[in-house]
Amino acid sequence: LDQPDEFGVDAHLAQGVAARVAPYVYAPLEDMLRLPDEGGLLIALDCITDTRNLGAILRSAGFFAANGVLMPRDRAAAVTPVTERIARGGAAVVPVAQVTNLTRALIQVAEAGWTIVGTALEDTDGSLWNETLTGPTCLVLGAEDKGMRRLVRARCQRVVSLAPLAPVQSLNVASFATLAMAEVRRQQR
Repeated sequence: LDQPDEFGVDAHLAQGVAARVAPYVYAPLEDMLRLPDEGGLLIALDCITDTRNLGAILRSAGFFAANGVLMPRDRAAAVTPVTERIARGGAAVVPVAQVTNLTRALIQVAEAGWTIVGTALEDTDGSLWNETLTGPTCLVLGAEDKGMRRLVRARCQRVVSLAPLAPVQSLNVASFATLAMAEVRRQQR
């Protein structure tokens, strides 16, 4: 059973089941802009190219009941079968919008009443733990190697970080996303 089947899938991963499914359907950004009655959490991903990181972020977004995830159509990972497998249901319950221009999309998000909070390693306004995140919050996460692009960062009303407690200077973007989502939801309760 450890031999790949005709689709190139190891039987132990597929558990002996194969199915044809339709491609992932992305949600319109407009559907995510409506403010919820309480709180609200959007995740904006700037050039996250690793499908596994995207899957882990979607899994956390599903766990924390995020209202949606938005990401650029180009220079970013797409929702693939690998992403969906890693998301463990998150891709099915959290709408994902692909946008042509993330900077313009963030303008729309802000105009709809969401607070845009970027994340970075340096040149920040303070710590994630000290930020007030009680209202509708859109967290912006940048690529691990380069962070947010300049124009995306310019659309953030605040930029926060987490100071390391040891020699390791940063977290994987999916790990940081999980911590940031947990903090937003903790404050919104």
